[in-house]
Amino acid sequence: MPHVTGPVLLPEVRAALRDGAPVVALESTLLAHGLPAPRNREVADELEAVVRSRGAVPATVAVLDGVPRVGLTAAELDRVCGGDLVKLSVRDLGVAVGLRRDGATTVAATAALAAAAGVALFATGGLGGVHRGARESWDVSADLAALARTPVLTVCSGVKSILDVAATLELLETSSVPVLGFGTDAFPGFYRRDSGFPVPWRVDDVAQVAAVWRAHRDVGGGAGMVLAQPVPAADEVDAALHDRLLAEGLALVAERGIVGKDVTPALLAHFHEASGGVSLTANLALVRANAELAAQVAVALAG
Repeated sequence: MPHVTGPVLLPEVRAALRDGAPVVALESTLLAHGLPAPRNREVADELEAVVRSRGAVPATVAVLDGVPRVGLTAAELDRVCGGDLVKLSVRDLGVAVGLRRDGATTVAATAALAAAAGVALFATGGLGGVHRGARESWDVSADLAALARTPVLTVCSGVKSILDVAATLELLETSSVPVLGFGTDAFPGFYRRDSGFPVPWRVDDVAQVAAVWRAHRDVGGGAGMVLAQPVPAADEVDAALHDRLLAEGLALVAERGIVGKDVTPALLAHFHEASGGVSLTANLALVRANAELAAQVAVALAG
């Protein structure tokens, strides 16, 4: 196998970067592990269409046949959504490349490969973070460490509400990762618009975001940045339903002895199955909204 020196770019993505046109990276873990088939394949097209509708080029990221790819063809998206992909964080990328495996990239791995390709904007659903009980388990998502060292602006809906939000915000502060709230003073909690914690900084339009990101790239020491946008109000999960599902999910995880990187998928699966589709609707709505916002910011930065 030839030596891998960097991700392979889809020709459309390569041309956009060469010409200074706006590009938005999209993760593949949502498609491969977060949604059932065939809905995942439909969502792949929907997210790319949303990015295009706002004037940017979408670049879904994955590793296929051991090759990191930034931007996927329709056939490659079929493979990502077809199952049997390993979930890859940054630590797993070299292993997957060396063993020529297929893998879907998490927030951390997507940010790393996007940055390596020269893509500065990344849209996702919710960040990983500090897990509940991390004082004993040391279970902290690699997403946070990746943001601390990867110069990518990540548009998300805060962190998943199944996590320890306070500890996550504290670690982001310690890691010198700025957190901006888009049109909100409250840090979003993924399914919920307000996690109960404030955002350090508020911005109200994409011009402000672009100005902050440009300045941060100059003086921020190489760290990434978080732009947190609440789930659309019409799609927010009811507070009582959310709290019940979370309690049930945590009990289920403990009962089954689920640990490590398998905790989040298990909890999200419980939310999707036990909410009658309400949480899945919220998840898709916020991911679409974040892809749209990321594209708008990318256009502002390219202008």
